[in-house]
Amino acid sequence: MKNHTMRRALAAGAGLALAGTLAACGGGSETGGGGGEGATADEIEAALQEGGELTYWTWTPQAEKQIEAFEAAYPNVDVNLVDTTGTAESNQALQNAIAAGDGIPDVVQIEYQSLLQFQLPGQLTDLTEYGFDELESLYTPSTWGAVSQNDGIWGLPQDSGPMAFFYNQAVFDEHGVDVPTTWDEYLEAGKALKEADPDVCIGNDTGDPGLTTSLIWQAGGQPFRTEGETVTIDLADEGTTKFVDMYQQVIDADILCDIPGWTDEWYAALNEGTIASITFGAWGPGILEGSVPDGAGDWRIAPMLTYDGTPVNAENGGSAEAVPADAPNKLLGVGFLKWLNSSDESIEAFMETGGFPATVKQLESDEFLTYESEYFGGQAINEVLAGGAENVVEGWQYLPWQAYANGIFADTAGQAWLGETSLADGLAAWQADNVQYGTDQGFTVTE
Repeated sequence: MKNHTMRRALAAGAGLALAGTLAACGGGSETGGGGGEGATADEIEAALQEGGELTYWTWTPQAEKQIEAFEAAYPNVDVNLVDTTGTAESNQALQNAIAAGDGIPDVVQIEYQSLLQFQLPGQLTDLTEYGFDELESLYTPSTWGAVSQNDGIWGLPQDSGPMAFFYNQAVFDEHGVDVPTTWDEYLEAGKALKEADPDVCIGNDTGDPGLTTSLIWQAGGQPFRTEGETVTIDLADEGTTKFVDMYQQVIDADILCDIPGWTDEWYAALNEGTIASITFGAWGPGILEGSVPDGAGDWRIAPMLTYDGTPVNAENGGSAEAVPADAPNKLLGVGFLKWLNSSDESIEAFMETGGFPATVKQLESDEFLTYESEYFGGQAINEVLAGGAENVVEGWQYLPWQAYANGIFADTAGQAWLGETSLADGLAAWQADNVQYGTDQGFTVTE
């Protein structure tokens, strides 16, 4: 591998700049994406063969191995790797670079939930002009839907996060409680575990906006719709109401540990077995294997809990890579992105260290599906996780200012977890604040 640069992208300021607002400054067209260029597949390949230098911003740990393989395939291209540490830091740094008109990367990782924040102000390249519409069949419908909105293709899926039910079989066995398969059974199992041992919770949740939106999605809700500058918010639609009716019972039963996720206390509780299950995305095995060593051999993975036995699922997390509209080496960036997220060599390097693919070929491969995890007691976990990807409800959209919305969740909907309001009223308050915010940013917001 060449001596490519790896450094930290430092975000100026403490808060997250909201790139998706219509008031945001920066490059790109006024119609929602960089346009007027484009190239054929042959022209993209010729640019890669000729070579040059490009900059790639990402926080994925697989990037160095992928770049090593890319530079071996295209020795005339030098990729400068910038570790942006995480989504919030990356979004902040990207918005700062766009505002300054300097230091813009050629390829950047962006979470699916943040794509609209950069796409609507015209800060991303429409990859349709580079023939990327021909790649649609490579990806799962839900991830392709996330990158292809508003009459354009704004990135390529890197990974996917179909939800599943992760549970500590030893804890359920110890207390003689059946592992649930439906949300009704989850409620009853949570009560039984709590009665058997007051220190044990079936799960944890202190009001996580990402989990909440995923569970609304799984219930069939589509509360956020964006068409150009018009945004509709309805957190009382049929699917959201279905989720609320179920989850209010979970909150009221006091069966969840009051422990925020991703904290030292959370990892300790998972190691001790006081949190008996988690519902999160297909990237979860790496989290448990790397940070919950005491659970080795005890944990298992089951399909996502259902309402009535019908397998219906949602995504939880996941990212794409995109080419900024004002990328200085755009054609090289487009070529690198195409290789990064569609070549077998790159995707296999991504998967070797725990990445969960968005590509149908890898998800359906025998090697992937038959892999048996020692941590999960020899279970062929990918059969479950890939099966979950097939059942994701299509058509979900995030708000164009989802990062801001998540930031105000605790003060509105999050009050339901504190017993200060009902979940329905909390979501109504969250809706009202988002309607006001979107209106203030120049969107036409309807309810």
